[in-house]
Amino acid sequence: MTVIKADKSKAMGGWGLALGLLVGMIGLGGVVGCKAGKEVRPGAMVEVPVGVVDAGSLVGVVRFLGKVPAAVRMDMSLDPGCGGAGAVYAEQYVVHEVGSGAEGGAKEQRLGNVFVYVKSGPVAGAASGARNAVSQVAGGAESGTAVVVDQVGCRYTPHLVGVMRGGVVEFRNSDNTMHNIHTMPLEGKGVNVGQAAMCKPMVVKFDTAELMVPVRCDVHPWMNAFVNVVDTPFFAVTDAEGRFSLKGLPPGEYVLGAVHEKLGGQTLKVTVTAKQTSKAEFQFAMQ
Repeated sequence: MTVIKADKSKAMGGWGLALGLLVGMIGLGGVVGCKAGKEVRPGAMVEVPVGVVDAGSLVGVVRFLGKVPAAVRMDMSLDPGCGGAGAVYAEQYVVHEVGSGAEGGAKEQRLGNVFVYVKSGPVAGAASGARNAVSQVAGGAESGTAVVVDQVGCRYTPHLVGVMRGGVVEFRNSDNTMHNIHTMPLEGKGVNVGQAAMCKPMVVKFDTAELMVPVRCDVHPWMNAFVNVVDTPFFAVTDAEGRFSLKGLPPGEYVLGAVHEKLGGQTLKVTVTAKQTSKAEFQFAMQ
């Protein structure tokens, strides 16, 4: 995992929260330069040209069963630069109730922030071609389609993203306060770099496939996000209503994977039919 675009930055060791240490770090030059670029769309996902004439698609939902854990309120009083306007809650369990409850429309709970991806299936050739396309159009911030994680109101936005192995994520700081980007993969080395207020984006390349790579800010301990690095271009993150879709899949039998930061992972066998839209449903519950 490497920083491939960060002005005057240096990798850092662990940070304390004391202001004196932060000032010292700024003096050491471990802070990314300023002025965010406008060429990258926040949260952009790459449209992958598969080139399969009879490709099908998948649409699905992720349901949540049982009682939803109480939302955890985040105390941001440590730093006035975080804004502090209204209550802010952790995004560990994004559960929404959908349906009217009327006849024919039963209520159910749906789970957001679930990473869904093709774990196995007849996509090797398509994935190879798609990888080449991704390397051309999502190889960096200059391309206009990099995945973006911004820091807004002392929160990572979005909370969960996916990227192909060898791809990049652009980290921005839109806050009027200092942050740092601290990735903590299980495999390989992470990145720990300071980032000044309203700074220029830092682009990090992810070379090793791994699910749910934590991203932290050592300055603000409540800040966290996750990057999912996979070998397939076929992945999605469920929205607030637990919905996802995968397009351009060659017909055949697949195994889908779904992973949540707290509830673990699941697999599901599905069949994709030529030029048709198939359905998939996952169910998660408290363990």
